[in-house]
This record gives sequence, C-alpha cells and structure tokens, in this order.
Amino acid sequence: MVPLTVFQIIFYEDRNFQGRSYECMSDCADMSSYLSRCHSCRVESGCFMVYDRPNYMGNQYFFKRGEYADYMSMTGWRDCIKSCRMIPMHRGSYRMKIYERENFGGQMHELMDDCDSIMDRYRMSDCMSCHVMDGHWLMYEQPHYRGKMMYMRPGEYRSFREMGYGGTRFMSMRRIMDSWY
Repeated sequence: MVPLTVFQIIFYEDRNFQGRSYECMSDCADMSSYLSRCHSCRVESGCFMVYDRPNYMGNQYFFKRGEYADYMSMTGWRDCIKSCRMIPMHRGSYRMKIYERENFGGQMHELMDDCDSIMDRYRMSDCMSCHVMDGHWLMYEQPHYRGKMMYMRPGEYRSFREMGYGGTRFMSMRRIMDSWY
C-alpha cells in the first residue's frame, strides 16, 4: 500500500515567516479572507503553483518543498500571493503535444521528456497551443527554463492568447516529477 501524501503550504503575512499565518492543504482560489497580504511561505510537503491574482490568474510561480522567506525578491513580483493550486503527484509516463499556432495548427511535436529549447530541438520559434495527455508540466517563456511560467495539467489548450498570454512565447517545457515532492 502506497502511503497517502499530504500536501501542505503555510503562508505568512510578512517576510521571514512573521505575522499571521494560513495553513493550506488544497487549492485556495482567494486567500484574502484568510490573510490581508502574503510575503513569505513554507512548503512542508508537495508542490504548489501560486498566483498573484485570485482564481488562479495572473503571474504564476512554482513552489516545491522548502522555505521562501522573501519570495517577492526571488520572483520579481510587486504584488503578493492571492491564490494557490496544489499540484497532484503523477506516477507514470509524460506526454504533451506542442503546436506552433493556435487551435493545434502549424508544426506539431510530441514531448515525453523535458525540452530546454524548442528552437534548438525542433527549429520551432513559437508555441501557441498544446495538448497535455499525461503528467503535469511547466512551460517557460525563455529557453533553459527561465522567465514567466505556466502550469499545464492534462487537457487541451487551444489558445494561450485567449488564456491571457497573448504576448508570451513559451520556449521550454519541463515535467513536474515526483522526485520534487
């Protein structure tokens, strides 16, 4: 029997784990009813995506087990965490198809492992839609897993522009592995 993994993140109003705190063990669409602000957090177990706007909107940042005493200076954000989403552990294969254009148009390539540069590997200068078949992925706006990121769970993503990422190009992709938990 595989032990049940408990996911836990603790948010603090002030830097360095000071002030009021809020402990979260699942998704939270709006933290404003628990904390007036959030400037540091500690991930006790699991992995989470945090967002600078309610309802899982705005800039995203990936947090795995560890301490983030002043995440704002680390991420470059000017605003604080407003919502968070737990990333479920995935065991098994990873598969994602990336497309050059919206609505699954243009060049298509299937990924089963990390890709540090779609330009170098596929000679593909843009990725505007994708279909995640297996696993959970992070997409980055720059090669070598840098810049803004977007969390992708299984599903079809027909238009990054319509999702609010109109000016963002995603140039590298990484699997969220169970070893990160």
